[in-house]
Amino acid sequence: MEIRYPGPLVPGDVIGVTAPSTGVPGSLTRRLEFAVQQLRDRGFSVDMGDCMDGSTHISAPAEQRARELMRMLLDPTVKAIVPPWGGATAIDLIPHLDFDALASAEPTWFVGYSDISTLLTPVTLRTGMATLHGSNLLDTPYRVPESLMSWIDIASLPAGSSFKQASPGVYRVNDWDDWENQPELTENTWNGTGAWERLDKGQDEVSVTGRLIGGCIETMVNLAGTPYLNSEALRNDDSGSLIVYIEASSVDATTICRHLHGMRLAGFFDGAKAILVGRTGAPDSATLTQAEAALDALGMLGIPIIGNVECGHVPPQLPIVNGAQGHLVFNEKDQYLEQTLA
Repeated sequence: MEIRYPGPLVPGDVIGVTAPSTGVPGSLTRRLEFAVQQLRDRGFSVDMGDCMDGSTHISAPAEQRARELMRMLLDPTVKAIVPPWGGATAIDLIPHLDFDALASAEPTWFVGYSDISTLLTPVTLRTGMATLHGSNLLDTPYRVPESLMSWIDIASLPAGSSFKQASPGVYRVNDWDDWENQPELTENTWNGTGAWERLDKGQDEVSVTGRLIGGCIETMVNLAGTPYLNSEALRNDDSGSLIVYIEASSVDATTICRHLHGMRLAGFFDGAKAILVGRTGAPDSATLTQAEAALDALGMLGIPIIGNVECGHVPPQLPIVNGAQGHLVFNEKDQYLEQTLA
């Protein structure tokens, strides 16, 4: 599969805002307005969609949400699309998306995480269009630690570019700002410190390459075994290798363990040379931690499993480009992920 990278974002470009899953409640309208203004302050124009209602678990009926998303993805003047956040049931859009049209269209940066993984990962696997697993719109105003990059910075790179990211050593778990009363916050309050960890306890130095693919466990598992989570096409390049990243949102460790077993049996991890496990605030179970859940389901693959990576629901966010060529290094001196848009 040839990976197709969108052109680099430049000031004056249009960024589409739509909620393919859950919209924004009225109480957070000021945060939404602040985040949109931040984009405008950086020189971008904003195409604000109609599917933004946050009064229920969906922003609009599935057909309407899919139609608006497709419009933005196929509009050559829209250079990036960023939802306000994730949600609950983006999966109901899948039957309404025209993957053939997306495969033949000029690629557009499609950004997000959590329930948006339900769309990002299939779009890359079915069409070859690179997608960007990174901060959603309401999180975008936060300042990014020095060793990481914002999704806007990554989307502003031309095809062929390479960039490295590493753990900043700080995080914020199970603690959220009051956006209703303080909508203009741009600084996270870190409440933890820690770096990446070798979960599989291997002692060898890690230096592996492979195409990057992954996302939120709780949402992707519902596509396991379907054509929308078939990583085979991505493995059909010169190396045939993947680096898979996964992250748990909120469910207990026993459930995550079952989910990962199912995804493994469905072949999603076939060809993986390493697995990145996102840092999580999701609860452990009585006899199983979140780290143990990943090892229980994936340890038999015999590949490096690196935990506490900043690729999930615990800020800060290490954005990952689905489809990019990854180079993972983990040894006593260096721990980083290099991505190449090639």
